[in-house]
Amino acid sequence: MLPWNRVLRPLAALLLAAAAATVPTAAAHASTAADATASVPSSGWNDYRCKPSAAHPHPVVLVHGTLGNSVDNWLALAPYLTVRGYCVFSVDYGRLPGVPLFNGLGPIDESAVQLSAFVDKVLAATGAAEADLVGHSQGGMMPRYYLKFLGGAAKVHALVGIAPDNHGTTLSGLTRLLPYFPGAEDLLTAATPGLADQIVGSDFLTELNEGGDTVPGVRYTVIATRYDEVVTPWRTQFLSGSNVRNVLLQDLCPLDLSEHLAIGLLDRIAFHEVANALDPAHATATTCASVLS
Repeated sequence: MLPWNRVLRPLAALLLAAAAATVPTAAAHASTAADATASVPSSGWNDYRCKPSAAHPHPVVLVHGTLGNSVDNWLALAPYLTVRGYCVFSVDYGRLPGVPLFNGLGPIDESAVQLSAFVDKVLAATGAAEADLVGHSQGGMMPRYYLKFLGGAAKVHALVGIAPDNHGTTLSGLTRLLPYFPGAEDLLTAATPGLADQIVGSDFLTELNEGGDTVPGVRYTVIATRYDEVVTPWRTQFLSGSNVRNVLLQDLCPLDLSEHLAIGLLDRIAFHEVANALDPAHATATTCASVLS
């Protein structure tokens, strides 16, 4: 029997990308006109002249995942949000010396310090009191350290995690093999501490999740996919606590076969749910048709 899930997932990702590329130009013009009507002074991505509107008072900070960066991770989602009138910014963090482009490999507690400084920069430039954070993978989990230990709860209104490894990952079981290779875990920790920090049961995750997943005053949304092969088991992405909404993508669209990368890089169904999380007062139902929204 053919492994249909392996065949269909790339096909689904391709269809999502095609749909994103073929959204009618008229709809884009309509969105732009609506934004202008809302009096948004600037809708540029990483445009520090942008001032949040009354409709969207919180600037959005995008936090890339492991091996990502502030550009490549957001080539689809950043324009999706800016055209809807948000002031959008993206941060680079966790760079290792001599490793260009592939970020998120440094110690995660240090990455959270870098995020803190970036949020302060965005708030100072925009004049906003709070920001919203949207992160993919590690970028959906790492901000929780900032919120919990670095004073971020006073500066953040909402955190939206797209396939975040909130309770670590077994990487489809591969991490369980580390004890069988003497020195492998120590090497991983020394060379790429940001990876080691994400393994289930790491000291970092134990500290992060001790005493509860959330902090008061912040609204949390987690968007997961059943077909995630990187953050496994996928249910470990979900958070417990007050002010939490956990979403499984396939509950919204059973036909969506996006895996870990596709859900963050190009899935407009997931993007629609991000927009709902950022503006729940004006949320609309997320369905398979949201790929055309």
